[in-house]
Amino acid sequence: MGLYFGDNLPVMQKHIADASVALVYLDPPFNSKAQYNLLYETPGNERETAQQGVFRDTWNWEDEADTCYREVLAHGGQIALIMTALIKALGHSDTMAYLAMMAARLIEVHRILKADGSLYLHCDPTASHYLKIVLDAIFGPQRYRSEISWRRTSSHNDAKQGRKQYGNVRDIILFYTISDEWCWNQQYVPYDPDYIESEYRHADTDGQDYKETDVTAAKPGGDTSYIWRVKRREGRKERWQPDFDDEYLRPRTGWVYNGVPPYQGRFWAYSRANLRAFWEQGELIHRETGMPRIMQRLHKMPGVPLQNDWQDIKPAPKSEALGYPTQKPLALLRRIIETSSNPDDLILDPFCGCGTTVAAAQQLKRQWVGIDVSYYAVRLIERRLRRKFGNDIVVPIEGIPADYLSAEGLAENDKYGFQQWAVGELGCQLWNNGKKGRDGGIDGEMWFFNPPHNAGRLLVQVKGGKKVGIKELREFKDVLNRENAELGVFFSRAAPTPEMRTEAASLGDQHVGGKPVRKLQLISLATWYSGQRPQLPIPVPLTIPKDKSVRAAGQIRRADPKQPSFTFLVEGVQTKPRKNQVVNPSILPDEAISLSMEVV
Repeated sequence: MGLYFGDNLPVMQKHIADASVALVYLDPPFNSKAQYNLLYETPGNERETAQQGVFRDTWNWEDEADTCYREVLAHGGQIALIMTALIKALGHSDTMAYLAMMAARLIEVHRILKADGSLYLHCDPTASHYLKIVLDAIFGPQRYRSEISWRRTSSHNDAKQGRKQYGNVRDIILFYTISDEWCWNQQYVPYDPDYIESEYRHADTDGQDYKETDVTAAKPGGDTSYIWRVKRREGRKERWQPDFDDEYLRPRTGWVYNGVPPYQGRFWAYSRANLRAFWEQGELIHRETGMPRIMQRLHKMPGVPLQNDWQDIKPAPKSEALGYPTQKPLALLRRIIETSSNPDDLILDPFCGCGTTVAAAQQLKRQWVGIDVSYYAVRLIERRLRRKFGNDIVVPIEGIPADYLSAEGLAENDKYGFQQWAVGELGCQLWNNGKKGRDGGIDGEMWFFNPPHNAGRLLVQVKGGKKVGIKELREFKDVLNRENAELGVFFSRAAPTPEMRTEAASLGDQHVGGKPVRKLQLISLATWYSGQRPQLPIPVPLTIPKDKSVRAAGQIRRADPKQPSFTFLVEGVQTKPRKNQVVNPSILPDEAISLSMEVV
């Protein structure tokens, strides 16, 4: 059980054993061309925003997609045939890149699922038809169980600006199993009020509502062709009762007897013994003709067996919202986990985002593994779990450096993972949506209040190479000048040279909150793990909309001792997160984390 920071494909390949997982839920990006940005609002009334993408919902045919495609072909079998056919039709398109990367991961999912395991793949109509073909090739079309429709929003104005189409309001969840014997715990939903009013029209002597149901069937089976014997006292307004002792053969004075066959062309659905058991349990009643009927009491009925139309689960409420644009409600994940797993089973979410799956699994006493390529996502999940379940909960995290050697290993093996880690540890936001490639010399940023000028900006550059020199530092100094940034942090794997230290010192100090702060600060891995931290301002904090369950307004969040902190306070005001906003968890208030963990 634990969290993994990194690409889910190598994590599954290296760390998850064959046939070890009971349930996999994955909610991958849909390739819908939407760009999900973190909108990090600048202080004051300025209209500028800085954007940081925790993930991107676009795919391109690059080296990674080509590698995945080759791995799928090497796997062989039906999926290799399907992928070669798809690439002939789609070419090296974005859609084909998406399918290649998903196919490689779904092959791993198939490997790690137990013999009675299940897969729930959450997608939207943009890609569901392609994904179903891929899943049929990997799992087999006979392992397809259902296409679940979940209404993710109440309305969507797809017809705006003259577009002629229906509003897209639903997502699709494809349900597959490994074999013909899978874990299944039947779930029920409440009856519709109109159905209750029309069907449960009777009340027993205790005032419990019930309905009468037929006891006959269209086909015979066993003891189903007998005459049902009943009796009642003559001249009294009372219901028939069973004549179990065949009293009709020796009738008593004052009693009336009757023999009731099934309806014409039908048979009894229950044996005499079963009908007798219903009577003894108080669940059999007779009509005026003597025909028996079963009494189904409303309070004993579990509800309607769950169908594949899940409109009853609403989108994540405000009390859960963490700002992830595709965040799913806890109720949705609880339903899936309760249906297709048992306590202590292992649940996997390879795209765990803000951690709703692992939160639901923890609540339901399951083991769990969550994987995400975002450093922020992993840290946010860790904080959510500790906030809800206490600091005693063990949350192992793999992939995030715990010491100098592991940080060097990350820099050597995953340049962009090292960049995410460094920017996140500084409490800053990734720049340029976290995209690989040209970044304009900026890897991270932080907005802070700087009275009397109101807004201040800090930029970060991360260098993961084995060597670093004055050239890189001067380029970053030019970036600070170009962007008119008040402060800068140069974070490097290698130790800065004396010439670099002299160059940084030459920029002097910047006054923030009335205190002098070095305009350009240098930090290396060695100094970081020796305990040295740069002098940083407090980032602009964010609040969530008020809710009854939130702690009283004005309660100050305690400082996290693990977060780098400024040695003095800078006064400011708080802002509300915008729609589709996702933030570095170090600046997210505690009440946002606690609310997101409320049991649904």
